[in-house]
Amino acid sequence: MGPVNWIAVVVAALAAGLLAFAWFGPLFGPAKARKVAPGKILARSRPERVAAITGGLLLLTSVMMGHMFARIGTETLAARPWLYFMMSGGLALAFVIPALWISFSHIRVPTRVAMIDAGYWLAAYLAMGGVFWLLG
Repeated sequence: MGPVNWIAVVVAALAAGLLAFAWFGPLFGPAKARKVAPGKILARSRPERVAAITGGLLLLTSVMMGHMFARIGTETLAARPWLYFMMSGGLALAFVIPALWISFSHIRVPTRVAMIDAGYWLAAYLAMGGVFWLLG
């Protein structure tokens, strides 16, 4: 196992966080698509708290991704750079998105909202993989 690239860990978490601000702001923000019931929009009373929790959890995810890439090793990743995207995107497609949809099905979140959230997680994980590739 090689060393964890801690700079890439922090930058990857920041990249996913910035993507979240864009994704859930101007792209698919409350006024555009996040209606969870007719006439109601999901509102956050404390957005700074949500941002702090999100940042912490994105950092945790990035640490685990950094550890995963360190276990593979720099030689293997240099020879097969597509592994950054295959593995990070695979995590989103095989674990995160199905878990999200299972949870959403229990609380009856509209399909449109579930698809927007799933799209974010796939894009965020691919962005994190891209950061590890660029800084690897």
